[in-house]
Amino acid sequence: MNRKTRLATALVAGGVLTAGAVAVTAPAIAGAGPFGNPSVSTSWSGPVSGMGPGAAGNDMGRAGNGMGTASRDGSCLYPSADAPSGTLSEQQKATLAAMAQEEKLAGDLYRAFADEYPAVVFDRIAAAEDQHLAAVRTLLDRYGLSDPTADQPAGQFSDPAVQATYDRLLAEGLTSQSAAFGVGQQVEQADIDSLQQALTGLSAADVTRVYQHLLAASQHHLTAFTTWATR
Repeated sequence: MNRKTRLATALVAGGVLTAGAVAVTAPAIAGAGPFGNPSVSTSWSGPVSGMGPGAAGNDMGRAGNGMGTASRDGSCLYPSADAPSGTLSEQQKATLAAMAQEEKLAGDLYRAFADEYPAVVFDRIAAAEDQHLAAVRTLLDRYGLSDPTADQPAGQFSDPAVQATYDRLLAEGLTSQSAAFGVGQQVEQADIDSLQQALTGLSAADVTRVYQHLLAASQHHLTAFTTWATR
């Protein structure tokens, strides 16, 4: 599908786009997971600073808390779930399932942008998101939870609200490479907000470890997108 066709499809599916601050649509899992807790504001405009190196390149640096590494281009290594399992509340289970959708949404968006634009940051962070999704899927399997992203092709989501969010952000990012960097900033900031809230009251060591890694990685990715946006 070429750029114009993809853009038209996304505009139809995602509705009218507005300039300025963007509020990310909540998924059908009410009050759970990325983009889905109404008590957390996910509207913002402009770049937000975060952790990680401030320049693109291939040098490796720690991504936080000794739970993986991240490179200056925004890529990072597989987050480990090698920690004791624990007990999750129903809310925490719903949040974990929603995390899988958020990681897939981010990876699918960045891969679509990588197909459209020359900036290497999209492809490299998309690969990192694939690794994050694999870690979340490991946890879903460990806790006997259904994976909402199973058997879903790129750009497709079983949750209509997540699908609408993806379509809207895809349409926005396909307007220009600069806009795509902005979408990356939005997605990573929303992920940071969600992960910080998800960690509150969480006692399961394995889930905590993965969330902490994902949080550090999202902060690093946010810095990478901000750096590319200001070049």
